[in-house]
Amino acid sequence: MTNLTREAVEQGVSQVQDYYLGTDLISAGCLGEITVDGESVRVEVSLGYPAGGYRETLTDELRGAIQQATGCRDVQVSVQTRIHAHAVQPGVKARDEIKNIIAVASGKGGVGKSTVTANLALALQADGARVGVLDADIYGPSQPRMLGVRGQPESKDGKHMQPMLGHGIQVMSAGFLVDEETPMIWRGPMVTQALEQLLTETAWEALDYLIVDMPPGTGDIQLTLAQKVPVSGGVIVTTPQDIALLDARKGLRMFEKVDVAVLGIVENMSTHICSNCGHEEHIFGSGGGAAMASQYGVHLLGSLPLDITIREQSDSGYPTVAADPEGRIATDYRHMARSVAAQLSLRERSTGSAFPNIVVGGSSE
Repeated sequence: MTNLTREAVEQGVSQVQDYYLGTDLISAGCLGEITVDGESVRVEVSLGYPAGGYRETLTDELRGAIQQATGCRDVQVSVQTRIHAHAVQPGVKARDEIKNIIAVASGKGGVGKSTVTANLALALQADGARVGVLDADIYGPSQPRMLGVRGQPESKDGKHMQPMLGHGIQVMSAGFLVDEETPMIWRGPMVTQALEQLLTETAWEALDYLIVDMPPGTGDIQLTLAQKVPVSGGVIVTTPQDIALLDARKGLRMFEKVDVAVLGIVENMSTHICSNCGHEEHIFGSGGGAAMASQYGVHLLGSLPLDITIREQSDSGYPTVAADPEGRIATDYRHMARSVAAQLSLRERSTGSAFPNIVVGGSSE
Protein backbone atom coordinates (compact mmCIF):
# COMPACT_ATOMS: atom_id res chain seq x y z
CA MET A 1 0.00 0.00 0.00
CA THR A 2 1.39 3.37 -1.02
CA ASN A 3 1.22 6.74 0.72
CA LEU A 4 2.12 9.16 -2.04
CA THR A 5 1.64 12.44 -0.23
CA ARG A 6 4.09 15.31 -0.10
CA GLU A 7 4.33 14.83 3.65
CA ALA A 8 5.34 11.18 3.25
CA VAL A 9 7.95 12.06 0.62
CA GLU A 10 9.38 14.79 2.84
CA GLN A 11 9.45 12.35 5.74
CA GLY A 12 11.59 10.03 3.62
CA VAL A 13 13.93 12.84 2.54
CA SER A 14 14.33 14.01 6.13
CA GLN A 15 15.74 10.60 7.08
CA VAL A 16 18.81 11.15 4.87
CA GLN A 17 21.75 13.07 6.27
CA ASP A 18 24.08 14.70 3.76
CA TYR A 19 27.56 13.52 4.73
CA TYR A 20 29.27 16.84 3.98
CA LEU A 21 26.56 19.24 5.13
CA GLY A 22 26.14 17.33 8.37
CA THR A 23 22.38 17.76 8.28
CA ASP A 24 19.32 16.59 6.38
CA LEU A 25 18.55 18.16 3.00
CA ILE A 26 15.32 19.82 4.12
CA SER A 27 17.05 21.65 6.98
CA ALA A 28 19.82 22.67 4.57
CA GLY A 29 17.27 24.11 2.13
CA CYS A 30 18.27 21.71 -0.65
CA LEU A 31 14.90 20.06 -1.35
CA GLY A 32 13.33 21.30 -4.56
CA GLU A 33 10.22 20.27 -6.44
CA ILE A 34 8.26 17.13 -5.56
CA THR A 35 6.06 15.75 -8.34
CA VAL A 36 3.54 12.94 -7.81
CA ASP A 37 2.12 11.40 -10.97
CA GLY A 38 -0.12 8.40 -10.40
CA GLU A 39 1.99 5.72 -8.78
CA SER A 40 5.34 7.44 -9.36
CA VAL A 41 7.14 10.30 -7.67
CA ARG A 42 9.95 12.59 -8.79
CA VAL A 43 12.09 14.54 -6.33
CA GLU A 44 14.55 17.30 -7.19
CA VAL A 45 17.46 18.16 -4.91
CA SER A 46 19.84 21.08 -5.39
CA LEU A 47 23.18 20.96 -3.58
CA GLY A 48 25.15 24.16 -3.11
CA TYR A 49 28.54 22.49 -3.45
CA PRO A 50 30.27 20.36 -6.12
CA ALA A 51 29.63 16.84 -4.88
CA GLY A 52 31.26 14.75 -7.62
CA GLY A 53 30.63 11.03 -7.25
CA TYR A 54 28.89 11.56 -3.92
CA ARG A 55 25.77 12.54 -5.88
CA GLU A 56 25.28 8.90 -6.88
CA THR A 57 25.53 7.74 -3.26
CA LEU A 58 23.13 10.45 -2.13
CA THR A 59 20.69 9.62 -4.93
CA ASP A 60 20.59 5.95 -3.91
CA GLU A 61 20.06 6.83 -0.23
CA LEU A 62 17.25 9.23 -1.06
CA ARG A 63 15.49 6.79 -3.35
CA GLY A 64 15.62 4.06 -0.72
CA ALA A 65 14.37 6.35 2.06
CA ILE A 66 11.49 7.66 -0.06
CA GLN A 67 10.49 4.14 -1.13
CA GLN A 68 10.42 3.05 2.50
CA ALA A 69 8.41 6.09 3.63
CA THR A 70 5.83 5.97 0.82
CA GLY A 71 5.71 2.34 -0.27
CA CYS A 72 6.19 3.57 -3.84
CA ARG A 73 8.65 1.63 -6.02
CA ASP A 74 8.78 4.09 -8.93
CA VAL A 75 10.92 6.84 -7.39
CA GLN A 76 13.01 9.17 -9.54
CA VAL A 77 15.58 11.39 -7.85
CA SER A 78 17.47 14.25 -9.50
CA VAL A 79 20.46 15.65 -7.61
CA GLN A 80 22.07 18.74 -9.11
CA THR A 81 24.71 21.21 -8.03
CA ARG A 82 24.07 24.95 -8.09
CA ILE A 83 27.01 26.96 -6.80
CA HIS A 84 25.92 30.34 -5.46
CA ALA A 85 27.87 33.43 -4.50
CA HIS A 86 27.98 33.92 -0.74
CA ALA A 87 28.14 37.00 1.43
CA VAL A 88 31.51 38.62 2.15
CA GLN A 89 32.70 40.81 5.01
CA PRO A 90 30.78 44.10 5.50
CA GLY A 91 31.91 47.10 3.48
CA VAL A 92 33.77 45.11 0.82
CA LYS A 93 32.34 44.85 -2.69
CA ALA A 94 32.10 41.41 -4.27
CA ARG A 95 33.76 40.82 -7.64
CA ASP A 96 31.50 40.06 -10.58
CA GLU A 97 33.71 37.42 -12.14
CA ILE A 98 34.31 35.45 -8.92
CA LYS A 99 31.46 33.86 -6.98
CA ASN A 100 33.43 32.96 -3.87
CA ILE A 101 36.90 33.74 -2.55
CA ILE A 102 38.22 31.28 0.03
CA ALA A 103 41.36 32.26 1.98
CA VAL A 104 43.61 29.45 3.20
CA ALA A 105 45.74 30.55 6.16
CA SER A 106 47.95 28.88 8.72
CA GLY A 107 49.30 31.37 11.25
CA LYS A 108 52.76 29.83 10.81
CA GLY A 109 54.87 28.33 8.05
CA GLY A 110 55.81 24.72 7.53
CA VAL A 111 52.38 23.13 8.01
CA GLY A 112 51.75 22.36 4.32
CA LYS A 113 49.28 25.18 3.64
CA SER A 114 50.32 25.65 0.00
CA THR A 115 50.07 21.93 -0.69
CA VAL A 116 46.60 21.89 0.84
CA THR A 117 45.65 24.92 -1.29
CA ALA A 118 46.76 23.32 -4.55
CA ASN A 119 44.99 20.04 -3.84
CA LEU A 120 41.87 21.81 -2.56
CA ALA A 121 41.62 23.68 -5.86
CA LEU A 122 42.20 20.54 -7.93
CA ALA A 123 39.67 18.56 -5.90
CA LEU A 124 36.96 21.20 -6.32
CA GLN A 125 37.66 21.24 -10.05
CA ALA A 126 37.53 17.45 -10.24
CA ASP A 127 34.04 17.62 -8.73
CA GLY A 128 32.85 20.03 -11.42
CA ALA A 129 33.63 23.57 -10.25
CA ARG A 130 35.49 26.36 -12.06
CA VAL A 131 38.45 27.19 -9.85
CA GLY A 132 41.32 29.64 -9.63
CA VAL A 133 44.31 30.01 -7.29
CA LEU A 134 45.76 33.35 -6.19
CA ASP A 135 49.21 32.95 -4.66
CA ALA A 136 49.23 35.72 -2.06
CA ASP A 137 52.55 34.66 -0.55
CA ILE A 138 54.47 37.47 -2.24
CA TYR A 139 57.76 36.74 -0.48
CA GLY A 140 57.70 32.99 -1.13
CA PRO A 141 55.37 32.12 -4.02
CA SER A 142 55.16 28.37 -4.49
CA GLN A 143 52.03 27.74 -6.56
CA PRO A 144 53.78 28.08 -9.98
CA ARG A 145 56.04 25.16 -9.12
CA MET A 146 53.34 23.12 -7.39
CA LEU A 147 50.88 23.48 -10.26
CA GLY A 148 53.57 22.99 -12.90
CA VAL A 149 53.15 26.41 -14.55
CA ARG A 150 55.98 28.22 -16.34
CA GLY A 151 56.24 31.48 -18.24
CA GLN A 152 54.76 34.95 -17.84
CA PRO A 153 51.13 36.03 -18.15
CA GLU A 154 49.99 37.83 -21.28
CA SER A 155 47.66 40.83 -21.58
CA LYS A 156 45.01 41.14 -24.27
CA ASP A 157 43.96 44.70 -23.44
CA GLY A 158 47.16 46.13 -21.97
CA LYS A 159 45.44 46.52 -18.58
CA HIS A 160 44.69 43.03 -17.32
CA MET A 161 46.84 39.90 -17.13
CA GLN A 162 45.48 36.62 -18.37
CA PRO A 163 45.67 33.97 -15.66
CA MET A 164 48.06 31.13 -16.31
CA LEU A 165 46.66 27.59 -16.48
CA GLY A 166 47.86 24.65 -14.42
CA HIS A 167 45.92 21.38 -14.75
CA GLY A 168 42.91 23.45 -15.83
CA ILE A 169 43.17 25.76 -12.79
CA GLN A 170 43.41 29.53 -13.40
CA VAL A 171 46.53 30.69 -11.54
CA MET A 172 48.11 34.05 -10.71
CA SER A 173 51.24 34.54 -8.64
CA ALA A 174 54.06 37.01 -8.13
CA GLY A 175 56.23 34.04 -9.05
CA PHE A 176 55.24 34.56 -12.69
CA LEU A 177 56.54 38.13 -12.67
CA VAL A 178 60.03 37.61 -11.23
CA ASP A 179 62.73 34.97 -11.59
CA GLU A 180 62.26 32.00 -9.27
CA GLU A 181 65.52 32.76 -7.42
CA THR A 182 65.02 36.53 -7.15
CA PRO A 183 64.18 37.61 -3.58
CA MET A 184 61.24 39.99 -3.09
CA ILE A 185 62.88 42.66 -0.91
CA TRP A 186 59.79 44.83 -0.49
CA ARG A 187 58.34 46.80 2.37
CA GLY A 188 54.77 46.26 3.55
CA PRO A 189 53.02 48.89 1.35
CA MET A 190 54.60 47.46 -1.80
CA VAL A 191 53.55 43.95 -0.85
CA THR A 192 49.94 44.89 -0.16
CA GLN A 193 49.74 46.86 -3.41
CA ALA A 194 51.10 43.82 -5.27
CA LEU A 195 48.39 41.63 -3.73
CA GLU A 196 45.66 44.04 -4.81
CA GLN A 197 47.04 44.17 -8.33
CA LEU A 198 47.28 40.40 -8.63
CA LEU A 199 43.61 40.15 -7.73
CA THR A 200 42.12 43.14 -9.54
CA GLU A 201 44.33 43.21 -12.64
CA THR A 202 43.92 39.54 -13.49
CA ALA A 203 41.21 38.67 -16.03
CA TRP A 204 39.65 35.85 -14.03
CA GLU A 205 37.05 33.97 -16.05
CA ALA A 206 33.73 33.09 -14.35
CA LEU A 207 35.10 31.35 -11.26
CA ASP A 208 32.99 29.47 -8.74
CA TYR A 209 35.90 29.56 -6.29
CA LEU A 210 39.13 31.53 -6.09
CA ILE A 211 41.40 29.89 -3.51
CA VAL A 212 43.88 32.35 -1.97
CA ASP A 213 47.11 30.85 -0.67
CA MET A 214 47.91 33.20 2.21
CA PRO A 215 51.41 33.80 3.57
CA PRO A 216 52.03 32.66 7.14
CA GLY A 217 51.40 35.10 9.96
CA THR A 218 48.91 37.87 10.68
CA GLY A 219 50.59 40.92 9.12
CA ASP A 220 50.06 43.46 6.35
CA ILE A 221 48.89 41.05 3.64
CA GLN A 222 46.34 39.44 5.92
CA LEU A 223 45.01 42.86 6.95
CA THR A 224 44.79 44.01 3.32
CA LEU A 225 42.96 40.84 2.39
CA ALA A 226 40.46 41.39 5.19
CA GLN A 227 39.86 45.06 4.36
CA LYS A 228 39.87 45.09 0.56
CA VAL A 229 39.36 41.55 -0.76
CA PRO A 230 35.79 40.13 -0.69
CA VAL A 231 36.32 36.87 1.17
CA SER A 232 33.42 34.42 1.48
CA GLY A 233 35.19 32.19 3.99
CA GLY A 234 38.50 31.22 5.54
CA VAL A 235 40.15 27.86 6.12
CA ILE A 236 42.80 27.31 8.81
CA VAL A 237 45.52 24.72 8.19
CA THR A 238 47.43 23.31 11.14
CA THR A 239 49.26 20.19 12.24
CA PRO A 240 48.35 18.34 15.47
CA GLN A 241 51.51 19.71 17.11
CA ASP A 242 50.91 22.09 20.03
CA ILE A 243 53.16 24.86 18.69
CA ALA A 244 51.38 24.84 15.33
CA LEU A 245 47.98 24.92 17.05
CA LEU A 246 49.01 28.01 19.02
CA ASP A 247 49.67 29.93 15.79
CA ALA A 248 46.62 28.45 14.07
CA ARG A 249 44.48 29.91 16.85
CA LYS A 250 45.93 33.33 16.05
CA GLY A 251 44.97 32.90 12.41
CA LEU A 252 41.45 31.88 13.35
CA ARG A 253 41.02 34.82 15.74
CA MET A 254 42.33 37.15 13.03
CA PHE A 255 39.55 36.03 10.67
CA GLU A 256 37.01 36.51 13.44
CA LYS A 257 38.19 40.04 14.22
CA VAL A 258 37.89 41.16 10.58
CA ASP A 259 34.47 39.54 10.05
CA VAL A 260 35.65 36.76 7.73
CA ALA A 261 33.62 33.59 8.28
CA VAL A 262 35.77 30.62 9.34
CA LEU A 263 34.62 27.54 7.45
CA GLY A 264 36.71 25.20 9.54
CA ILE A 265 40.08 23.62 10.25
CA VAL A 266 42.18 21.24 8.19
CA GLU A 267 44.55 19.09 10.21
CA ASN A 268 47.51 18.39 7.93
CA MET A 269 50.23 15.80 8.64
CA SER A 270 47.73 14.13 10.94
CA THR A 271 49.43 10.75 10.58
CA HIS A 272 52.67 9.60 8.98
CA ILE A 273 52.41 6.79 6.44
CA CYS A 274 55.57 4.70 6.15
CA SER A 275 56.63 4.40 2.50
CA ASN A 276 57.98 0.87 3.12
CA CYS A 277 55.28 -0.88 5.11
CA GLY A 278 52.31 1.49 5.05
CA HIS A 279 52.18 1.74 8.86
CA GLU A 280 50.50 4.90 10.19
CA GLU A 281 51.53 6.72 13.35
CA HIS A 282 50.79 10.09 14.95
CA ILE A 283 54.29 11.56 15.00
CA PHE A 284 53.03 15.12 15.65
CA GLY A 285 50.47 14.08 18.26
CA SER A 286 46.79 13.41 17.70
CA GLY A 287 43.45 15.08 18.15
CA GLY A 288 44.76 18.65 18.14
CA GLY A 289 42.72 19.81 15.15
CA ALA A 290 39.53 18.25 16.48
CA ALA A 291 40.06 19.81 19.90
CA MET A 292 40.65 23.24 18.37
CA ALA A 293 37.57 22.91 16.16
CA SER A 294 35.48 21.98 19.19
CA GLN A 295 36.91 24.86 21.23
CA TYR A 296 35.97 27.47 18.63
CA GLY A 297 32.74 25.88 17.43
CA VAL A 298 33.91 25.29 13.86
CA HIS A 299 34.17 22.18 11.71
CA LEU A 300 37.11 19.85 11.34
CA LEU A 301 37.12 19.78 7.55
CA GLY A 302 39.59 16.95 7.13
CA SER A 303 42.62 15.13 8.51
CA LEU A 304 45.35 14.64 5.92
CA PRO A 305 48.38 12.36 6.14
CA LEU A 306 52.11 13.05 5.93
CA ASP A 307 53.40 10.95 3.05
CA ILE A 308 56.53 11.25 0.94
CA THR A 309 54.53 10.97 -2.28
CA ILE A 310 52.68 14.22 -1.45
CA ARG A 311 55.98 16.11 -1.36
CA GLU A 312 57.34 14.38 -4.46
CA GLN A 313 54.20 15.03 -6.48
CA SER A 314 53.98 18.69 -5.45
CA ASP A 315 57.65 19.29 -6.27
CA SER A 316 57.12 17.76 -9.71
CA GLY A 317 54.21 20.07 -10.54
CA TYR A 318 51.60 17.31 -10.24
CA PRO A 319 49.91 17.57 -6.83
CA THR A 320 48.36 14.40 -5.49
CA VAL A 321 44.82 15.00 -6.79
CA ALA A 322 46.24 15.41 -10.31
CA ALA A 323 48.91 12.72 -10.09
CA ASP A 324 46.85 9.95 -8.49
CA PRO A 325 43.19 11.04 -8.63
CA GLU A 326 41.78 7.69 -7.52
CA GLY A 327 44.34 7.05 -4.80
CA ARG A 328 43.73 6.98 -1.07
CA ILE A 329 45.34 10.35 -0.35
CA ALA A 330 43.55 12.09 -3.23
CA THR A 331 40.31 10.70 -1.81
CA ASP A 332 41.16 12.37 1.51
CA TYR A 333 41.72 15.67 -0.28
CA ARG A 334 38.42 15.36 -2.15
CA HIS A 335 36.53 14.68 1.08
CA MET A 336 38.19 17.77 2.57
CA ALA A 337 37.33 19.92 -0.46
CA ARG A 338 33.67 18.87 -0.41
CA SER A 339 33.51 19.69 3.30
CA VAL A 340 34.95 23.17 2.65
CA ALA A 341 32.47 23.90 -0.15
CA ALA A 342 29.56 22.35 1.75
CA GLN A 343 30.16 24.51 4.81
CA LEU A 344 30.34 27.58 2.58
CA SER A 345 27.06 26.58 0.91
CA LEU A 346 25.29 26.80 4.28
CA ARG A 347 26.24 30.45 4.73
CA GLU A 348 24.22 33.49 3.71
CA ARG A 349 24.08 34.06 -0.04
CA SER A 350 25.24 37.22 -1.74
CA THR A 351 22.58 39.38 -3.33
CA GLY A 352 24.75 40.17 -6.34
CA SER A 353 25.79 37.00 -8.14
CA ALA A 354 27.21 38.14 -11.43
CA PHE A 355 26.94 35.23 -13.81
CA PRO A 356 24.57 32.29 -14.26
CA ASN A 357 24.72 29.39 -11.85
CA ILE A 358 26.55 26.34 -13.12
CA VAL A 359 24.38 23.24 -12.91
CA VAL A 360 26.03 19.83 -12.67
CA GLY A 361 24.14 16.59 -12.20
CA GLY A 362 21.27 14.52 -13.47
CA SER A 363 18.46 12.17 -12.59
CA SER A 364 18.45 8.56 -11.61
CA GLU A 365 15.61 6.13 -12.04
